[in-house]
Amino acid sequence: MSQHRRYALGGLFVAAGALAAALLASVLGTVFFAVTVAYLLWPLRQEIVDRGQSRRVASAGTTAAAFLATLLLLAPLAVVAYLRFDSFVAVIGLLPAEIDISVLGFEYLLTLESLTDLAVVVVERAARRAATAAPVLLVKVTLFVFLVYSLLFYGEDAHRAALALVPPTYRDAARSLNRRARDTLFAIYVLQAVTALGTFVLAVPVFFALGYDAVVTLATIAAVLQFIPIVGPSVLLAGLAAYHVALGQPVQAALVFLVGGFVVAWLPDVLIRPRLARETARIPGSLYFVGFFGGALTLGALGVVAGPLAVALFVESASLLSAELNPAELSPAESADSESGPAGDEG
Repeated sequence: MSQHRRYALGGLFVAAGALAAALLASVLGTVFFAVTVAYLLWPLRQEIVDRGQSRRVASAGTTAAAFLATLLLLAPLAVVAYLRFDSFVAVIGLLPAEIDISVLGFEYLLTLESLTDLAVVVVERAARRAATAAPVLLVKVTLFVFLVYSLLFYGEDAHRAALALVPPTYRDAARSLNRRARDTLFAIYVLQAVTALGTFVLAVPVFFALGYDAVVTLATIAAVLQFIPIVGPSVLLAGLAAYHVALGQPVQAALVFLVGGFVVAWLPDVLIRPRLARETARIPGSLYFVGFFGGALTLGALGVVAGPLAVALFVESASLLSAELNPAELSPAESADSESGPAGDEG
């Protein structure tokens, strides 16, 4: 194939991809998450293939395992809601019939009946929105599952096709970026799980010290909420603080919101994410921190993955440029690695 024909086909590929992205803008987030999850699951799929299973069986089994893992992640909230529903109703019953709020000389009287009416309106509105969004969500979940399976099944073909578009002299850089993307995505998802586990470990003594009975339940909820970008366990702590204010316990409310917010909501992000990012994704903790929160604030849930990934690819690009401009500064091992390229990067 001539060089001009290769570049023409590459341009056609880019143009077709841009057109597809424009027409499928509403599901781009789903596609992006499917690609990242497929990257994460690729080693497991390869392990199953290496054990003698077909590509179809390996891809289907890996996709099913990922789906079950997601259900297990959401299971604690469902279990807690089921087991603690009676306790929640009993706690609501402890609220006073009237709550007198005094701020800056202004007094306002809230009644439990008015709060109940407001809660009913909010729940009904949320239920209507959920019912409206349910069909779209179901379609996106189905699309996500099929995309993950397809990416796992046709992974080698997609990798070879993408690599064929890259000029031979730049393929070592493409392999390095591919390896960096895969390592970063693995680190992002592992970091999220480890941060949730760290949140649970830190939350148990905090809730115990604050005098709560359902310590494990509250710590579990805080850990699961850690998977929600930006908001995280702060929602739980704000709810607990509001409950203590309603009971006329401002000191307890302040302790829950400030101490709990510092240890449970803030500390895991500061201690765990940057440290593990340096160990697993091979990027400075400060840059990962900027990528995580910057991406989340810009793109929402999508930015939790896209932000650190963009930072990691930027760091890798800078490293490649530095190595190209300063080859004499490479160590013998790095020089040999750059000449041979990363072996075994197929997929």
